[in-house]
Amino acid sequence: MKKAHAGIVGCILAAALWGCSTVPITGRKQLKLVPEAQMISESAASYGEVVAQGPLSTNKQQTEQVRRVGQRISAAVEQYFRDRGQSELLAGFSWEFNLIDEDVPNAWCMPGGKVAFYTGILPYTQNDAGIAVVMGHEIAHAVAGHGTERVSHQLLQQGGSYVAAYLSQESEYRDAIMQAYGLTTQMGGILPYSRLHESEADQMGLVFMAMAGYNPEAAIGFWQRMSAGNPDAPPEFLSTHPSDEKRIRKLRQFMPEAMQYYRP
Repeated sequence: MKKAHAGIVGCILAAALWGCSTVPITGRKQLKLVPEAQMISESAASYGEVVAQGPLSTNKQQTEQVRRVGQRISAAVEQYFRDRGQSELLAGFSWEFNLIDEDVPNAWCMPGGKVAFYTGILPYTQNDAGIAVVMGHEIAHAVAGHGTERVSHQLLQQGGSYVAAYLSQESEYRDAIMQAYGLTTQMGGILPYSRLHESEADQMGLVFMAMAGYNPEAAIGFWQRMSAGNPDAPPEFLSTHPSDEKRIRKLRQFMPEAMQYYRP
């Protein structure tokens, strides 16, 4: 029994040590147990399905606006890494920007640079700078490999659950142990890491939009509008996103760094 237990734990620790990498700009160490190329390939297929289902917006002006901002920011990101001899960090990226006609205040970017905006977020963005806030943030998620990192943490969580199940298999408290493990990893691991990813994408996104010539100070107004439109947000400890108040406070802290990249 002890040998099996040690073997499982050893495999988990070895995987964690093997999969360490560093997030650009912030320098944070992260865990990646899945090849980024695999994530990009699978994400491209999923993105194609979403775009095919649509419906894509027929508003040419809004669609062109989203694509124009996306192209400017992606070009700035490529230039940033090219200047630093780190173009390999964008290996496999194939940028694409689409506007989906759905009244949902949301946007996302899949691994590999596939971006989708929803028309429901445009009343909050209001202009190019507002779109750049969201675009920079979502592209930052992809550049930082947050999707791959999240999958990796889920894999570790699954491995830990196997250990917990094994250790409690002869215990009358097995069900309680497993429930406690799931709650602890969700509240103490998965959700905080999601909030960390959001804050990191905010920081990187400010830099990316500034490099593309958009004033990063526009982020404050955008998130204030989003906060006013979402007064019933859940408590932060139960959310994958930081509270709006905390987010705006951190954006103000990040602003001096971002402004160093801003060239109107």
